[in-house]
Amino acid sequence: MAAKSEECNKGFADSYMLLKHADARFLDLLHVLSSRNLSRRKFVESHAEGELEESFSHRWLIFISILIQKLLQLVSKPLAFFGVCVELLINLIALNGGLFSIIFNFLRGKLVLPDPRSANYLSCIGNLDVRLKLDGINREDSKYHIALSMMASKASYENVAHIESTVEDHWQMEYVGFYDCWNEYQEKASTQVLIALDRHKNRDTYVVAFRGTEPFNADDWCTDIDISWYGIPDVGRMHGGFMKALGLQKNLGWPKEIERDGRLPPLAYYVIRDILRKGLSENQNAKFIVTGHSLGGALAILFATVLFLHDEKLLLERLEGIYTFGQPRVGDEAYAMYMKQKLQEHSVKYCRFVYCNDIVPRLPYDDKEMMFKHFGICLFFDWRYQLKVVEEEPNKNYFSVWCVIPMTMNAILELIRSFTIAYQNGPHYKEGWLLFFFRIIGVLLPGLPAHGPQDYLNSTLLGPIEKHLKAE
Repeated sequence: MAAKSEECNKGFADSYMLLKHADARFLDLLHVLSSRNLSRRKFVESHAEGELEESFSHRWLIFISILIQKLLQLVSKPLAFFGVCVELLINLIALNGGLFSIIFNFLRGKLVLPDPRSANYLSCIGNLDVRLKLDGINREDSKYHIALSMMASKASYENVAHIESTVEDHWQMEYVGFYDCWNEYQEKASTQVLIALDRHKNRDTYVVAFRGTEPFNADDWCTDIDISWYGIPDVGRMHGGFMKALGLQKNLGWPKEIERDGRLPPLAYYVIRDILRKGLSENQNAKFIVTGHSLGGALAILFATVLFLHDEKLLLERLEGIYTFGQPRVGDEAYAMYMKQKLQEHSVKYCRFVYCNDIVPRLPYDDKEMMFKHFGICLFFDWRYQLKVVEEEPNKNYFSVWCVIPMTMNAILELIRSFTIAYQNGPHYKEGWLLFFFRIIGVLLPGLPAHGPQDYLNSTLLGPIEKHLKAE
């Protein structure tokens, strides 16, 4: 067993395996591949029942995880700068009506320059799917909250001005806030969450939407790729990167109550919980839903986990549903069993949406080395948005030689569908040039475009979800 680090008291966990990429040198990483002595590596800190899994497959995953994290931190600033440039270019093209219009507008002195803080500025994710209105769905529909959840998940990627305008002007809802939350381990405010209030007759609903992984944000990618884990007593082992993003404290874990300097950025779990505590206690008719896309989906279900841990009776009574889209795996089999029991005990609806060949729900691996498991109902949609209710999505670990040809064929069909979907289903489903380009990339790398918001939103609107809802 490795010696315990003095920088963090982990008494809140009964077991853990932590990867510290900052302490790893390249030669150390090479030794991981050639030697079984993981516990002697200063960048691997562990405390677990029995021996730490030291098979070559597990050591290879640790090698990859640490190597990619080190590379990401090395290129974090250039990557962020590149992302800013890409977003500015995309918005410049969009605001001026096309690539050729830029020159024409410049010559006329009417060139529109994008402002990253303005309400009409969109992120790369937002430019893949520019829809703002809740068209095709109304509050009386059974799948209203599901479609609203996906729209909120998509909106959470945008800047504050855009989010506020979307919530108030396009959705006719109350904007509660958008919060940049602190990650103690990264020492940055790298977790974001949107909260809105949907008032309707005698049914008010708070919508809590966690932002997912931003394409050019190295910190987000490090959170995803960090395969460290903590074992929480009576719960199971959970993904360390996701726990840190939600607000895990280094020396305390998840205390029920905390004292925090108001001048510091909030911790995601606690600021959301306190807002909901206040809002729900003042409004007896209000409930809330929690949602997120990608990394945001993992944080959404993990938020519910900590509510269960703390036995937050008021919030659990009013938690109407958890809807996640393209969510990665969060914990092991023991954790999955714990969550199944608690969701059933508190009658909380949990729906995990997976579109076609999306790679993210198939990570981290569900195998002996990685031990991560999905749980709950999976609503799986094929490229035609046809629904299958399954326990686990097909090709659960993605990388399979038998699935390469079918996945490539699906990517080609999705590319063809880009030209036809607006004619078949109306202008609300029209796809732009950026998404079309992304789908071309998907022919070479199937599973990447499938993770985008367009197909998840289309699945909620076009997929026969009502059948599943009526069956519950």
